[in-house]
Amino acid sequence: MSKPIIAVSILGTQLDYARTHQDRWNKWRPNISLCSQDDLIVDTLHLIHERQSSKLATQINKDIAAVSPETQVVPHLIDFKNPWDLEEVYTQLYDWCQNYTFDTDKYDYLFHITTGTHVAQICIYLLTESHHFPGKLIQTSPGKAPSKMHGSYTVLDLNLARYDKISSRFAEEHLAGEDFLKGGIATQSAKFNNIIEQIEKVAIRSSAPILLTGPTGAGKSQLAERIFELKRKRQNLSGQFISVNCATLQGSNAMAALFGHTKGAFTGAQAAREGFLSSANKGVLFLDEIGELGLDEQAMLLHALESKSFYPVGSDKLKTSDFQLITGTNRDLKQEVINGRFREDLLARIHLWSYQLPALKDRREDIEPNLQFELNQFAKKEGIKKDFNNESKAAFLRFAMAPDASWQGNFRDLNAAVTRLATLADGARISLSDVQQEIARLKQQWQSDEQIDEHQDWLTQYLDQQQIAQLDNFDKMQLNYVLSVCARHRSMAAAGRELFNVSRTHKKMANDSTRLQKYLAKFGIKFN
Repeated sequence: MSKPIIAVSILGTQLDYARTHQDRWNKWRPNISLCSQDDLIVDTLHLIHERQSSKLATQINKDIAAVSPETQVVPHLIDFKNPWDLEEVYTQLYDWCQNYTFDTDKYDYLFHITTGTHVAQICIYLLTESHHFPGKLIQTSPGKAPSKMHGSYTVLDLNLARYDKISSRFAEEHLAGEDFLKGGIATQSAKFNNIIEQIEKVAIRSSAPILLTGPTGAGKSQLAERIFELKRKRQNLSGQFISVNCATLQGSNAMAALFGHTKGAFTGAQAAREGFLSSANKGVLFLDEIGELGLDEQAMLLHALESKSFYPVGSDKLKTSDFQLITGTNRDLKQEVINGRFREDLLARIHLWSYQLPALKDRREDIEPNLQFELNQFAKKEGIKKDFNNESKAAFLRFAMAPDASWQGNFRDLNAAVTRLATLADGARISLSDVQQEIARLKQQWQSDEQIDEHQDWLTQYLDQQQIAQLDNFDKMQLNYVLSVCARHRSMAAAGRELFNVSRTHKKMANDSTRLQKYLAKFGIKFN
């Protein structure tokens, strides 16, 4: 150390004490040792002691002057009511650091971690690690005769970035976590990999809700379960992974399924039921398609998240459950809030960590590694190993990665395609003929899904003949087209996004659903 050294130390009431004059110079004493090193000159020692040890502090000051006259000892009186109380000791040492004026440009600082109770040593470590004490730790230890009194010392730098092996270990651990979240697939999409890199950190460091958005089949359910498995591997939780598709929770049964119910709470409740929230205690609750949840259930869920408590249906006894919530949706929840179908306060609560998983068509570079992954999964499930020959694999990838391959079902489509190819292939190899048949099947499937039958008479499903007769031909054709688009989407917001695809980009707030509702209302139509 090139700068003058200022050290801080706690007086060791046992280690620094000597019974006789002779013991003082034969016994190893930490604070004397700290100031008597040949290659470490302490310019100033701030010696923290309690009132009852003032006499010992004075003696140590005199002895330091004898072995190191260049060291100035500055005593500091701090009385700990309970030296084993972590909160009290930390607060006292924290206040000392806050009140001291550090000048790191002029001095190097050391905090002596050898003396004091174990609680004090923990607090010293925490204050140094958090840079409230802007220096390093120093540890002294007794030496062997004849230099036992002087002993030795070790300086500990808590900047882990300087320790290559430790830094490498942390980096490897993060990479292993990211690889686990990706299912071992060597994904190439920079956007997806960046998402996974952050999710790995959040999964380990936070128990706050995570919101996974993206189209159906983008992998939200699989990622949620891997987040749970990663947390369990790191021993961050001890409970179960409970997965619920909110689209299946309809009517009066939704509340009971989520929060449980008592026996006889309603017709058919022949026995009490625990409910999904209770089952997820100390674990993870994954609510997929959370946008399908009713407003009453949303209100109860919000309360359970904030208080970790709720009332089962038919019960006046409060139950508790401490779970981490992961939610998934393919809906635009902000638009759902505008439309009055999703609670704004619940969205704010679950939106802290929000990640939009890209569709397969937006990460075409990941099709090849996922293709091999699906083949491996088929082999595990069916016990039959199948693979492409070079020609057939090249043909499938050309088709799969082409711009006109829509992959509407995302990874579900890819999984289904591989399952069909591996099942229908004769022998261990998937042939070019197998691939060509599967390509034709996928093209037909996607064309069928995309096709809008503008000639189908949608008007008669919503208007009677008298109403239709009063429409201009222009209105008939336009309205029929709008209704055909609505029929293909699960929500007004999604249909509006397609219909107002250009004009919505020029608005600060698109309000696609509201615009579509107003248009249909002119004809007395309410689309559900």
